[in-house]
Amino acid sequence: MRVDAFDFDLPRDRIADRPASPRDSARCLRVTCDGLTDVIMRDLPDMLEPGDVMVFNDTRVIPARLAGKRGEAKVEVTLHMRLNDDTWRAFAKGAKKLKPGQTIDFADDFSALVEEKDGGDVRLKFNRGGQALMDALKDHGHIPLPPYMGREDDESDRTDYQTVYSAPEKEGAVAAPTAGLHFTPELLERLDKRGVTRVFVTLHVGAGTFLPVTADDTADHKMHSEIGEITPQAAEAIEAARAGGGRVVAVGTTALRLLESAADAETGAVKPFSGPTDIFITPGWRFRAVDKLMTNFHLPKSTLFMLVSAFSGLNRMKAAYGHAIEAGYRFYSYGDGSLLDRCDTDLPVSE
Repeated sequence: MRVDAFDFDLPRDRIADRPASPRDSARCLRVTCDGLTDVIMRDLPDMLEPGDVMVFNDTRVIPARLAGKRGEAKVEVTLHMRLNDDTWRAFAKGAKKLKPGQTIDFADDFSALVEEKDGGDVRLKFNRGGQALMDALKDHGHIPLPPYMGREDDESDRTDYQTVYSAPEKEGAVAAPTAGLHFTPELLERLDKRGVTRVFVTLHVGAGTFLPVTADDTADHKMHSEIGEITPQAAEAIEAARAGGGRVVAVGTTALRLLESAADAETGAVKPFSGPTDIFITPGWRFRAVDKLMTNFHLPKSTLFMLVSAFSGLNRMKAAYGHAIEAGYRFYSYGDGSLLDRCDTDLPVSE
């Protein structure tokens, strides 16, 4: 499809640069196949049924943006995929003269060797690994806020840009699974009381999620891989809910992409999964595992707006986004959210 089919006009003042407080006071646009309803996030339990299963991404964001020097030249890197304990792929700014074999210094006794370079994408081997590397990132790195926020990160972002259920042992994301930012312990408790099952999977969100689609046609866009895991226990819990008639609700596009990567092509059964995925979902995709999607509002011409258009229909989502803009919803990572139904048919083009 033509990428410009996914374009729309968004006023700059609709972009949120701080989250709602409390988190579950954010607005929520309920998008069914029959219409739109304005609610708020804390109404979520009333929109689900006992036996439904919500699938959360428990990855934890790391301070993945580093400022360093190659000699006297400044270099900024944003880590986007862990390869092993001390080696990451990263996007580099100021990398024009950067070459394999050179070293980038980030602080005293904290540096990385450039092992490979492909344009602005580099492979870095740090002089420390494991928890020592994580500690160095916390000391010297920055939370890689999306560039559309138009500001530098500060101390509050270390909490705000993290879900309340992110697991300390699951550090590795360089972007938050932002649909999850709306949950509070109180909202999770109310979902439990409603009889909604809670399951956690892990997809370490990469900085590639921020990259614009520069191709004219979706067929020419290449997705960056991200590392994900669905444990056997998680897959079993999801399948038990499905067998009991429960609906699978993906909390965020990251959870949805992981579930669809792991789903059996014929039955839709979610299987254990561990490894990279570069799944790219556009209209025409046959969804196998997910019935509902909770997600924020996404960039024009982005892979994520293409995904929600595949899930609920391009014309329906354009109508929903038009309503959200008119009604003053807040967009993007710190903005409001939506709960979408999977729709097999779209609205007519004229609507």
